[in-house]
Amino acid sequence: MTYKEEFITFMVRSGVLTFGNFTTKSGRKTPYFINTGNYKTGAQAAQLGDYYAACMQEHMGSEVTALFGPAYKGIPLVVAAASSLYRNYNRDMPYCFNRKEVKDHGEGGSMVGYKPQDGDVIAIVEDVVTAGTAVRESIELFKHVADVKMAYLFVSVDRMERGTKECSTLDELREDYGITVCPIVTVREIISFRPIDGKVYIDDEMKAKMEAYLAQYGAKA
Repeated sequence: MTYKEEFITFMVRSGVLTFGNFTTKSGRKTPYFINTGNYKTGAQAAQLGDYYAACMQEHMGSEVTALFGPAYKGIPLVVAAASSLYRNYNRDMPYCFNRKEVKDHGEGGSMVGYKPQDGDVIAIVEDVVTAGTAVRESIELFKHVADVKMAYLFVSVDRMERGTKECSTLDELREDYGITVCPIVTVREIISFRPIDGKVYIDDEMKAKMEAYLAQYGAKA
């Protein structure tokens, strides 16, 4: 299997990717749900980092000088990804993440880990982007930290849904900030991949529901 196929299997086995009847935060009724909060073991964190690292190795250019994980979910992701990049590809990347509240004592500041410098090229590591709020906040945050270029955004799944425009939220980010967005997998790749461990999670009925959901809420090309 490719790392993409392995990742889909991994999400299902971890209880992160589930199928049924769910309601998203935006109120949309969806036949599938991705809950990255269900990752909870060291083995899962190590594997998750490997999948992000594989995606980075495939897409991320050598101009990137540091990785950034937005608080809170991005913090373990950026640490796991940086560890796997070094372990699997011998790419030793500095990483950092932000505090939700600026520290006013000790070393102070809003950033933990690597201190971004003017001229740095940054890759953001996130989980599943819905409205893009955390990413936009991260880009605004860096305007007060250093004169950097936000070049890449790595996410686990592209749901390929409309944001505030007819295009997807990820396409909005591409358009608004000129950032290269790289998902490990897309929902289209999830729909086309079956079975898992000998079990068909996406049968013809589920596939029809997922296709209907995309027809209703999917981004326009």
